[in-house]
Amino acid sequence: MLMPMPLRALAAAAVSLALAAPAVAAQCGGDFNTFVASISREAQGQGVSRATIDQALAGVTIDQGALTFDKRQRGTFRKTFEEYVATRVGTSRVTRGKQMLVKHAQLLARVEQRSGVPREIIVAIWGLETDFGTGDMGKLPVFRTLATMAHDCRRTELFQGELIAALKILQRGDLTLSDMIGAYAGEIGQTQFLPSSYIKYGVDFDGNGHVDLRRSVPDVLASTANLLKVAGWKTGQPFGEGTENFQAMREWNRSEIYRKTIGYFAEKLR
Repeated sequence: MLMPMPLRALAAAAVSLALAAPAVAAQCGGDFNTFVASISREAQGQGVSRATIDQALAGVTIDQGALTFDKRQRGTFRKTFEEYVATRVGTSRVTRGKQMLVKHAQLLARVEQRSGVPREIIVAIWGLETDFGTGDMGKLPVFRTLATMAHDCRRTELFQGELIAALKILQRGDLTLSDMIGAYAGEIGQTQFLPSSYIKYGVDFDGNGHVDLRRSVPDVLASTANLLKVAGWKTGQPFGEGTENFQAMREWNRSEIYRKTIGYFAEKLR
């Protein structure tokens, strides 16, 4: 992953709480199985079937490793922009990004026309998140990770919302249970969407009836652009620090250093 997971999670906190948080949150802490039963009832109240809940949460246990990682990583971004960008935007990644612009030129043109988001911004995010889909998308079972984080009382409402959103992804048939694998805050796919963002911004751009952000490049790129469009991206306007588009990228990531890195990478791709 590119930066501490909690920063990615916090970047989508407002979306998560508005979109997917239970009307009455399950009580965090205490017996884990009791908590799972409670959040399961909340999920059913939001339209998730019992069969889906049982498929995802039957036998789920706490992932102490994910919890320890989260507690250790939470905090401020520790590198300067210069230090960070030097590690993320090297010559080889810029070269590969330019190759992706050529390889997916027609697709990116359609996405850009629909969203107004420059193709260089889209490809920069794709490259930074998972090296254009060839890098690490996470190896943790999403439901176990999110149940663990939701049970912990520090940000329980946020992660309860993410857990219910993940159940909805499974119920819609966008991903199978075996595909519900992600990173330390439950991020999924080639541009690392939290489940609530998956539900809110995901686009079935290949037209197969499912939003597949793990394998479908059209869905990945269109969904990434759609997030920025909905966040207020201004077509044809600059995206440097202090602009409206720089603020729109805050929906992607709150870190100014990370957003500056996206912009820097995009300029290198032009």
